[in-house]
Amino acid sequence: MRLRARIISLTAVAVMAGGVAACAPGGGDQLRSAAKLATPAATSPAAATIGVAGTRPPATPSPPRPSATPAIQVAGAPGGVKAKGAVLADAATGQVLWGRDLGTERPMASVTKVMTALLVLEGGNLGQQIRVPKAAMDYAWKNGGESAGLYPGDHLTAQQLLAALLLPSGADAAYTLAGVYGPGLNAFVARMNATAVRMGMTHTHFTSPDGLPYPTETATYSTPSDLLTLGLAAMRYPVFRSIVDLRFYHLPKGQGHHQYWWDNTDGLIGTYQGAMGIKTGYTDVANHCLLFEAARGNRTLIGVVLDSPATGVNAGAQDAEKMLNWGFKLRAASPQ
Repeated sequence: MRLRARIISLTAVAVMAGGVAACAPGGGDQLRSAAKLATPAATSPAAATIGVAGTRPPATPSPPRPSATPAIQVAGAPGGVKAKGAVLADAATGQVLWGRDLGTERPMASVTKVMTALLVLEGGNLGQQIRVPKAAMDYAWKNGGESAGLYPGDHLTAQQLLAALLLPSGADAAYTLAGVYGPGLNAFVARMNATAVRMGMTHTHFTSPDGLPYPTETATYSTPSDLLTLGLAAMRYPVFRSIVDLRFYHLPKGQGHHQYWWDNTDGLIGTYQGAMGIKTGYTDVANHCLLFEAARGNRTLIGVVLDSPATGVNAGAQDAEKMLNWGFKLRAASPQ
C-alpha cells in the first residue's frame, strides 16, 4: 500500500460556512452540507451534523432488501474480466448474475475497512469527539499503509473519521476508530471476526482493522461471496452510502482540529455513470480489489473483484466497469 496524505489550504476550495464541503458525482460538483452528510435516515429527526460533539446520530440501517425470485434474465457473461475472483449481483434481490471462484479465499487488502466501518455504525454515537493518538500515525507509517494525514491530538467526530477511513483509505483512521470501538486493536479485531461469523461470512478472517498484510500477506482474507454479503449490509446505512459515493471531502479547520482534504480512491466515482462506491484495496499480493455498487434507471448492481492484475492504478475499476456494463444490458425477467 502507498502512504498518502493530502492537505490543502482553505482558499483552494469552496466551503460552506462552518460546514463540510463534499463533492458527489452526477449533475456537476455538488457541495453537501454537514447536516445532509450526517443524516442517517430521513425518519430520524434527532440526526446531528458532522463535527458536533456529544451528539448521538442513530446509525440504524434501512430495512433489509427483499429476497425475491430472479428479477433479471441472465445471458452470457461479461467479457475481458481479469480478476481471479469476482461476483456481480442485483442489489435489490441479491440475485447473483455472474461469478468467478465465488468461494475461493483471497486477501482483500483495504476492502477490510468496510467491516471496520460497519462495526462503528453498529456501535453508533457517530457525533462523539475522538482524539487522534500519535500511535495512529506511527502505526500507518510502520506498516506502510495509506494515511489520511491525521494530526496527533486533533479531535474529530466518529463520522468524520469514517470519511478518513473510507475515502483516502486511512490506516491511521482505522487505528483510531478501533481504539475507541474495540476498545483497543485486539478487541476490535476479535469483534470483526465475531461479526463475520454472525453474518455467515464463514470464509473470512481478519487480523487488522485495515487489511494491511501482517502477520503475513494472506492473513486477512475473504471470498467474493462473503464480501457481497458485507457490501449489502454496509450499504443499508444511509450514513455509509453518503460517504462512499463522494469524490472528495473537505473539512475546514475548526475548534480542536486542522483542516483536511480527502480524495476517494475509487476509480469509478466521478467517471462511471451511476457509481455509488464502495471501497478499493491493494497490496502486492492481493493485487487490485474493489467492492462496488452502481445504479442506472431502476436497477442497482453490486459486485466484487479480487486479484485484478496490477496493469494500472484502476485495474479493479476497469474489471468492475466491464461487469457493470454487461449487467446493465441484461433484460428484466418476465413476471411469474
